[in-house]
Amino acid sequence: MKRAAAGLRALARSGAPALLWRTALVAALVCGIGLLPWLSRTDPALTVLRARSADRDPTPETLRAIRDQLGLDDGPLPLLGRWLAGLLHGDAGTSWVSGSQVLPGVAPALGVSLLLMAGALVVAAGTAAAVCARTLRLGARGRLGARRPGGTATAVLAALPEFLVASVLVSVIGVQLGWLPALGWYGPQWMVLPSLALGLPAGAVLGRMLDDLLPGAFAEPWAMAAAARGVPQRSVARQAVRRCVPGLLPNLGLFVVGLTGGSVAVEQIFDIPGLGRLTLHAALAQDLPVLQTGTLALVLVAATAGVLARLAARLLIGPALRDGALQSLHRPRPPAPRALPLLYGGLLAAVIGFGLPRDPLALDTLARLRAPSVAHPFGTDALGRDVLARISHGALTTLGLALAVSAAALVAGLLLGLLPRLSGPLVDTLSALPPVLAGLLVTGIAGSGPWTPALAVAVVAWSPLAAHTSSLLRQERATVHLTATRALGAGRWYLLRHELLPAVLPPVARHALLRLPGIALSLAALGFLGLGAQPPSPEWGLLLAENQPYAERAPWAVLFPAAVLALLGALAVTAAGGLRRPRRRTRPTAPALPPGDRGTPAPQRRPDRPDALLTPVSASPTEER
Repeated sequence: MKRAAAGLRALARSGAPALLWRTALVAALVCGIGLLPWLSRTDPALTVLRARSADRDPTPETLRAIRDQLGLDDGPLPLLGRWLAGLLHGDAGTSWVSGSQVLPGVAPALGVSLLLMAGALVVAAGTAAAVCARTLRLGARGRLGARRPGGTATAVLAALPEFLVASVLVSVIGVQLGWLPALGWYGPQWMVLPSLALGLPAGAVLGRMLDDLLPGAFAEPWAMAAAARGVPQRSVARQAVRRCVPGLLPNLGLFVVGLTGGSVAVEQIFDIPGLGRLTLHAALAQDLPVLQTGTLALVLVAATAGVLARLAARLLIGPALRDGALQSLHRPRPPAPRALPLLYGGLLAAVIGFGLPRDPLALDTLARLRAPSVAHPFGTDALGRDVLARISHGALTTLGLALAVSAAALVAGLLLGLLPRLSGPLVDTLSALPPVLAGLLVTGIAGSGPWTPALAVAVVAWSPLAAHTSSLLRQERATVHLTATRALGAGRWYLLRHELLPAVLPPVARHALLRLPGIALSLAALGFLGLGAQPPSPEWGLLLAENQPYAERAPWAVLFPAAVLALLGALAVTAAGGLRRPRRRTRPTAPALPPGDRGTPAPQRRPDRPDALLTPVSASPTEER
């Protein structure tokens, strides 16, 4: 028995269970994609015929010929088995639509997406540096106490939809000014605008997360000692960033995967032959060999990014994790002022309330694309409908779904983040699934409906929060105060309830609030690609998709919905600043006794006792017992 137990422990340390779990998840994902035509209850032969030639009549003879050619009558499992058998020999099969080999088409698309991802990461790094520049400057000078909470501009930038940023860049910089090429992929100049469209929102989110951790790093003893010894401010700031980066590396890996496969809308707008666009077209055409190969490539990219992120974190902070020598970055801080959240919330409520009495479906063909006026404060769209009315009525659906998905993602991310061995491979696998493909899978399984986009976004929305929770929990377990508390006899449940969760929950909740506009944008992106709400619904993504062709002639039809999204982002970021770790409550000390009183004096804190630094002062010996 002892040998068997020792063997199981050695097997667990070797990582074999995690590898088996990861393999099972990848197999389940690939099999689910292979079942997509049958799950969606559509005729794959008819879908393939329409993808090959939309003008050809779907006669029974033509559909029978396609079924015989592709072997559809054999069922999904034999098709999946033949594809896997060929993949083991380096053959991913042939496309059901074009008839060409799959690997020669997927490999260049993957290269394009990786190059675009590299450019977007450069832009994101520069944006994050700009967001944190003020905190780094004040922290290196020891003047963080004078810092005022900000982040409104960052919130606006993070809340702008990627496809909207891409559309503005194409129309203004590419077409009107002609500074940079806008469409196609023919050289380095063609990657500037799409890199900006992808990197600016991602960098704003990463910058906000890093800016949230920096004050804790500058408050650590090493930073104060370095400042006292006259260490250059640049060195102190650089070491503070190095101290905080390991907590962001898992989310950075998720951003890498999202930029590689999730940039479908941007690739559509800029006409970029990337892997995300290729996978979307294959999913819509039910071209299973291309879809399965593209998804497998995304999973490999996700696994590689996750491994590299964990290795980088171990190199940066590994010895401190092993020795339990870290300081907590999440210390009690006073809540941020509530004026800005109330201001932004009041503005958003005023916009919604002012437009609710209006009819969002009323058509007026004589008032098409009218500029803002007293009758129509936000102007009209291409059908003469009031933009303010459509924004207000669409807010009830968009904000309701976004709040529900954010709450579910927060709960799932916290629970699964406490189990990193279970959630780690699951996060790496699901992060490779673009929201568009998740929408297609959810639509195939659950059918189309108003909740389908929310389910599709919820499938992947919890993974960044789980990765953040696991990363923070790993560092918090290696802090000195937790080691001292454990040495005093505290059990696992006490540490979880009184030390770990109070330290981890506020930053993860702030992260969830930062993700709220992103979740609303994911719902909007599904509507933009035609996988969400359908006309005449006033959902915000559909509003942007409908009005984008008229952006040059009637910019208000796009700018006002984008402004409301930006207002939502500002509200989320400023409200997130109010979520702080509460200060410990200490019991008041007993009043001084008169000289003639023989009562026992109240116990005082003693600096030579470790428990005096970790437990509150008792008011009496009875309470202390």
